[in-house]
Amino acid sequence: MDIVFINDLRIETIIGIYDWERRVKQTISLDLEMAADIRAAAATDAIEDTLNYKAVAKRLIAFVGDSQYQLVETLAEKIADIVLTEFSVEWLKLTVHKPGAVRGSRDVGVIIERGSRGSA
Repeated sequence: MDIVFINDLRIETIIGIYDWERRVKQTISLDLEMAADIRAAAATDAIEDTLNYKAVAKRLIAFVGDSQYQLVETLAEKIADIVLTEFSVEWLKLTVHKPGAVRGSRDVGVIIERGSRGSA
């Protein structure tokens, strides 16, 4: 299986359960690992034959930037659904970071895996 990845994609969004969190945008960070068979792209050197990580990033920036979820768990599930369905990814490992959410901690968040690893 080949992996196309995006690390530390930072996006401003409304996220959280507290009143103050509902009024100000916070920065979340995404790490994605996506199963993709890159052999065709390697042979043709054509973007059409691979998973376009720029297109994935642009879609997620737009979606997350407009979202207003309370829980990072909900946001993670919605992001996973977009990547799996809109980009025909069979397997995804996603980390959603919410830095500064817990005093004394640099970072908190969730890590989810969705889909089938298969043998891409």
